[in-house]
Amino acid sequence: MARLRNFVQNFTLLIDEVGNDENRVFADGKQLLLELVSQDDWLPDRFAQPNPDRYQQYLLHCDPMERFCVVSFVWWPGQSTPVHDHTVWGMVGVLRGAELCEEFDLEPTSGRLRPGRTHQLASGTVDLISPRIGDIHRVSNALADHPSISIHVYGANIGAVSRHIDAADTGLKTRFISGYSNNVTPILWDRSEEHLEC
Repeated sequence: MARLRNFVQNFTLLIDEVGNDENRVFADGKQLLLELVSQDDWLPDRFAQPNPDRYQQYLLHCDPMERFCVVSFVWWPGQSTPVHDHTVWGMVGVLRGAELCEEFDLEPTSGRLRPGRTHQLASGTVDLISPRIGDIHRVSNALADHPSISIHVYGANIGAVSRHIDAADTGLKTRFISGYSNNVTPILWDRSEEHLEC
């Protein structure tokens, strides 16, 4: 848990320093997330379990003031999100496997979505989203035979944010609040095992 605990501490210090400065959050926060997903030895198994019925969204940490949260997304082969928005900034770092991201642009006159860029995220890479740079997308597991896991950091308690699922063909928006797949979070602050090793 030391890697996740260090990430949470460093990200809290970053938010304390830069507040809502999205450019600074992305510049410095991306480096912190790249460091976290560069090592695959810290995510507890309980928060890495796929479900063949739907992708899982496990809350790992939420800042007490809900300025940011850290979430693990676990994808069974073939699973994907609907087309959706976020309404806040976010960073997606792939820990295991690979993800496919299909971006969409909103046509101002019709309110309909048109397909944008599609790209694949490999393990150890980070993608950025926000209403300012684009935050409407569909994400899926890029692997047909293995689960994939990504670590997301959002500029709010994303499981409680009112967002939208978008029907690309009609422009119809459906409001949703995602919630989380877990009812417990990791205990980041128990250092008893570290002291036993000394």
